[in-house]
Amino acid sequence: MKIVALTGGIGSGKSIATQMLSSLGVPIVDLDVIAHTLTAAGGALVPQIATELGGEFITEEGALNRPLMRALIFTQPDARVKLNAIMHPAIFDEAVKQLAALETSTYVVLAIPLLQESQRYLPYIDHVLVIDCDESLQLARVMERSGLSAQEAQQIIDAQSSRQSRIAMADTIITNNAGLAEFEENIYQFHKNYINTCIVSK
Repeated sequence: MKIVALTGGIGSGKSIATQMLSSLGVPIVDLDVIAHTLTAAGGALVPQIATELGGEFITEEGALNRPLMRALIFTQPDARVKLNAIMHPAIFDEAVKQLAALETSTYVVLAIPLLQESQRYLPYIDHVLVIDCDESLQLARVMERSGLSAQEAQQIIDAQSSRQSRIAMADTIITNNAGLAEFEENIYQFHKNYINTCIVSK
């Protein structure tokens, strides 16, 4: 089994790429999905977050209050460190478990938004696929999708690794500046080429 890390900045189009590859039959291990599951109502990490960061960051339903937590970690770096210390090891353990269950697959996509900040995954990765777009488009997409102000959206973008550093890690770069049809065609071509490479190398 080969593991393709699919990464890119927020608003670049990672979710579309992941959905399309899934529709082509590629198994997906998505760190965002894992994180949401762990912090949803009744999630495994909710009690620890409440204990270490405060019960006010948990909704009445028992889930992480994401807008409130986002506001906290952008104003208090210590809180970000504390949250990451809770989240990252648990996400990693679950991702490795899911990957192990897919070991008979030709290749698996590991959707990982912050690859450069997540060095622990690198030994598992065979190929890095970066979804890239112009920064002005990225900002506009984040604002439209999340209903955030330009300042809030820019804070999130600035908190991630730089576009240049992501590109430097890439084995393949797919640009998402044009229309959806062209982007999906490029994703399809990547899949076709990569799966053929995997079959030939067996």
